[in-house]
Amino acid sequence: MIYIGITEWTIPVIEILKLTGFHLIHCYKKGFTNLGPETKEKRGKKNEDKIDRIDKTSESVINRMVGANNNRTSKVKPKDELIDLETLLTQRQDRLFQALEERYQYSTSIKRGQDYLLKYVSSKRPLVIMYADLVGSTKMSMALPADKLVTIIRAFVHEMSSVVETYDGYVLKYLGDAVIAFFPPGFNKYLTYDKAVRCAKSMINVLKNGINPILKNYDCPELDVRIGIEEGQNVIVQYAYDKSSQIDILGYTMNVSSKITSLTGPNKVSVGENVYKLLHPGIQAEFHELIYNTDEWKYTNLDTGKLYKVYTLN
Repeated sequence: MIYIGITEWTIPVIEILKLTGFHLIHCYKKGFTNLGPETKEKRGKKNEDKIDRIDKTSESVINRMVGANNNRTSKVKPKDELIDLETLLTQRQDRLFQALEERYQYSTSIKRGQDYLLKYVSSKRPLVIMYADLVGSTKMSMALPADKLVTIIRAFVHEMSSVVETYDGYVLKYLGDAVIAFFPPGFNKYLTYDKAVRCAKSMINVLKNGINPILKNYDCPELDVRIGIEEGQNVIVQYAYDKSSQIDILGYTMNVSSKITSLTGPNKVSVGENVYKLLHPGIQAEFHELIYNTDEWKYTNLDTGKLYKVYTLN
């Protein structure tokens, strides 16, 4: 539904909206009530000139806004699919190429996440937590020169952070070679869980199709990532009274998501039982239950007392 006020220039836009299937309600008229005859006549002529100009552009503008709904053969893509993935991958490759040639320096910050958490210090918040852990960094540290290793780690955390923010997530902190992020539930928490999984899959895509082709050309090892996702209540803590002091997230959810990540294979995404149950059925179908050794997994479902289930991407 669209609430729209009818002004002297919106009439042709409304007609186009009707054609595209939009429902118009609560329309109101303004600007003509107390006008004298001469003023109305002048404004009417002025309107005709405007309408002539608007008619030439309104339809193309509205078609772009609504995805040409009046054309049944057109393919309307979801918001997250409107991103030109090829362009984004090209931009990431160019950044890495420039960085390896020492002509670019990554600028990565956790300020956005800190600013969000500042509003909730000393309280509990429901959050979806994501761990994205770089695979094989210890081996790389032994094989690569320090400057090249630093460039690769910076590229990894920067590009993973960029994807997180694309999906409305926030970076909490960097822990060695891992990126820890969180997603606050919006008005529909189910969409938040779906979004976190789509974000994780995009992160893998960026590594495989954006970063690794450039690293391969420079005889550098290709990167893999393992990602774990869990949800629950979290305590927001600031380590000092100074507002510039670091803000962190503590709680059971952080521990579980970290452990889920350690059970996950390279370029795979794993989610906890609570997340899996609330995913869209289409996304659920992409996962299977992870079989693990009870010696390496001790976490239980707080509601049932049974071992907490983990599901991993097919």
